[in-house]
Amino acid sequence: MSSTVTQAGARRRGILCVLGAAAAFGMAAACVKALGGSIPVTQVMLCRNLFAIPALLPLLLRAPEGLGALRTRHPRAHAERLFWGLIGMAGAFYGYAHLPLATATALGFTMPLFLTLIAVLFMGERLRWRRGLAVALGFCGVLVVVRPGGGPGGGAGLDLLAAGGVLLGAVGWAMAMVTIRRMGDAGESGVAIVLWFAFSASVVAAALALPVWLAPSAVQWALLAGCGVVSALGQVLMTAAYRSGEATLLAPFEYSGILWTALLGAVVWSEVPDAAALAGIALLVGSGIYIWWREVQLGIRR
Repeated sequence: MSSTVTQAGARRRGILCVLGAAAAFGMAAACVKALGGSIPVTQVMLCRNLFAIPALLPLLLRAPEGLGALRTRHPRAHAERLFWGLIGMAGAFYGYAHLPLATATALGFTMPLFLTLIAVLFMGERLRWRRGLAVALGFCGVLVVVRPGGGPGGGAGLDLLAAGGVLLGAVGWAMAMVTIRRMGDAGESGVAIVLWFAFSASVVAAALALPVWLAPSAVQWALLAGCGVVSALGQVLMTAAYRSGEATLLAPFEYSGILWTALLGAVVWSEVPDAAALAGIALLVGSGIYIWWREVQLGIRR
């Protein structure tokens, strides 16, 4: 009985941590949007990683190996994760600055769709008809959200460059996820994966940001610092969540990020998605959750 109660408590903590992480990532996105594109994306990326490092260091301090947790035998894999992670971050940040917040977040959730395609094209996985249909419906949702030909009655669609940036970023996150899984399978610690990305991304982003550096105002510094700190908080909460509960239980709660960003967008920027955008977002979320559920079923059968 006590073990059942303990397990239920761990699951509740896991769900609360995922919801908190989704809220933190939503707040980070809001910080980027509040900058309004006035700061170069590379500079935002630099500050996001620099301000995140102090908040992530407790992960290293709590590691049983101490500084030894940073020891790695996979420098090439870390370089690949860095490359794809920077693409993912740049695409997402550009989208947050130029699109409605909830819409940019929803387009970012195309990552599972791209991850499925990557697994089929490059990793030899079979695409069965149910998952294939879910992927197709998800990309139909993208078209409904973006409306490249304009909205009903001749209304304008989204900024195609910004929407394309977010989708490219989703491809980057999908490729980064593939690399992270490979490193995890090879025995690389989560602490090493997270901190080496933060360190190396800061160095690369600095090299890209310094030639175009703009001196931020006090408010802009606060937003840049907020983006880094709450992003790190989101990472810590997400790590704690997946230590407390099963991935099969927690993954759908990550989609609560759309609710958080929709609320922030409505309250701060008066962004209210129209019926077509809501329908497209529903298709995206539904297809993503189905792909997740199908992966769980296939994993159980295996």
